[in-house]
Amino acid sequence: MTISYNKLWKLLIDKKLSKVALRKNADIAPNTMTKLRRDEPVSMLILLKIAEYLECDISDMCEFVKEEK
Repeated sequence: MTISYNKLWKLLIDKKLSKVALRKNADIAPNTMTKLRRDEPVSMLILLKIAEYLECDISDMCEFVKEEK
């Protein structure tokens, strides 16, 4: 399984926020934003920071996707 943050990017669009604003206001390191953009795993603490800033649940930001073989 892999993780997808497509829901996060759609949520940012709905809230009219940029990725830069998210990074600065949620105090996320630039390399962590790169991991998010590449759909790489990040720590639960990072996801909690983002959820608190966006006032949403973790399931509103990411989902697990089955890898096709």
